[in-house]
Amino acid sequence: MRKRSIFFVIGALALIATLTAFDLVSGTHVPSNARLLHTEPSEYAPVLVFEQYGERCMNFNAIDDGGRQTCYELGDPRKMVFEYTRMMTSALFVQPDPRSILIIGLGGATLPNALHHLLPGTTIDTVELDPAVLRVAERFFGYEPDERQRIFLEDGRAFVERAEREGRQYDMVLLDAFDVDYIPPQLMTLEFLEHVKRILSDSGIVAANSFTQSRLYERESATYAAVFRQYFNLRAGLDGNRVIIAAKGALPDISDIERNARAWQSRLDPYGIDIETALNRFQLVREAREGVEPLRDSESVAR
Repeated sequence: MRKRSIFFVIGALALIATLTAFDLVSGTHVPSNARLLHTEPSEYAPVLVFEQYGERCMNFNAIDDGGRQTCYELGDPRKMVFEYTRMMTSALFVQPDPRSILIIGLGGATLPNALHHLLPGTTIDTVELDPAVLRVAERFFGYEPDERQRIFLEDGRAFVERAEREGRQYDMVLLDAFDVDYIPPQLMTLEFLEHVKRILSDSGIVAANSFTQSRLYERESATYAAVFRQYFNLRAGLDGNRVIIAAKGALPDISDIERNARAWQSRLDPYGIDIETALNRFQLVREAREGVEPLRDSESVAR
């Protein structure tokens, strides 16, 4: 009888361990060290919110599916967890005083929230395709749209093309749109970047988040070179993100970038942005590899 009791307890504990690794409502596998807070239904992919290692994070489909989309530290919400958001924010070294910003891709609103606090007089337009992402950003990540923090629920390319037709211009355009696999193909082509260039003010810049290990790395580079001629290529290691920063006009000299970075230093410290690390990532690229074709609308982009 005692043995049967012991086996019953062991079996019960195993069942509890299994249940804690599987959310019964959403059917989502949950790693034992993560706590699932919410699953938001979406016509594209379920949006998950979970807490793990002292961070609150967002992901699509599953907690451990293809990395985390957005995270912030529960004890220090302003500090940027991901290197790519710190690299994107260093676009302020190239254009230190943007009065209007367009962001394609909301995610957990790390960039819109940070720039809204850093630039209280600046109008920030953010475009997000998925209403589920907006609901999650508002409920779990502190995103609060207002008259200067504006949100548009639509396709990013359609928004850019309409902004061009209406004559709108931006001092800074940040491209940070990802689906469950990679950047949507319509946001990678030469034709799209030409639209982006035309909505930049004379001193406007574009910063785009992508990956160093993408099969399209060289063709992405060729596309930006074809539209903007030269750009800064910021890389987080050999297998992390890379951020491309290009300008409608001439790019500033590195001395100007260093001066702008020093001016921003104290305000960026709370976000975990180390100025020296950020400056060391600015590598100027003047031309793409010979023989590499830019990406175009007319082809099917295999990612």
